[in-house]
Amino acid sequence: MTDKWIVRLLMAAAVLFCASASAAGGGKLQQAGNDLGDQASLQRGAQAYMSYCSACHSLKYLRYSRMAEDLGLSEEQVMKNLNFTGAAYGEQIQVSMPHDAATKWFGKMPPDLSLISRVRGSDWIYSYLKSFYLDESRPLGWNNTVFPNASMPNPLWELQGIQHPIHGKAEQAGIDPPVVGFTLGQPGKVDPRQYDQTVRDITNFLEYAGEPAALKRQSLGVWVILFLALLTFLAYLVKTEYWKDVH
Repeated sequence: MTDKWIVRLLMAAAVLFCASASAAGGGKLQQAGNDLGDQASLQRGAQAYMSYCSACHSLKYLRYSRMAEDLGLSEEQVMKNLNFTGAAYGEQIQVSMPHDAATKWFGKMPPDLSLISRVRGSDWIYSYLKSFYLDESRPLGWNNTVFPNASMPNPLWELQGIQHPIHGKAEQAGIDPPVVGFTLGQPGKVDPRQYDQTVRDITNFLEYAGEPAALKRQSLGVWVILFLALLTFLAYLVKTEYWKDVH
């Protein structure tokens, strides 16, 4: 491959990176700090997601049975507490909302979120769920600093409360001033620390849903590293034995 083609590939990669960063929204992202190894967090995240998000957003690449196996849940627990559509245990996680109703309320069917963490990143999800605020100019009365003009309300407003925007100074005349912060106009059912943990749990669950095999891959990775370390040690002993008489 010539240097000319290498330069072209690097430029194309830079363009794709900039495009993806632009699509992620204008708000500054906060670090989610989630941990796929925290099974309790994954279980809480699954419960919160099914309670507040699954009515509109499917996870069509994840099955209830796989979720139960990976998260340490029984079939009874999943079917009783996490399955609200009446689907069979081995079926994918779909929504119960009819397509016609979704089109009427939102203009189109809300997107599937199976791969949202792989497309946007966990920090984006975490920040997005913390950045809703009241905006009377929007059709549903809500807006978001991470994803401006989002066409959905805040699904967790009962937990978080209702945020009002704090506007900064407009950079140019005729342009709406940017939102630089929030003030809590109406408290939610939980305090901010608890809300942050709930959002972190949902983020953790969506990261798992994006790649369920990551749980096993990470656990296997430890054994692979130990095996390679042992193999390296044995190779060193063999090398020492073969070369001990060479001076």
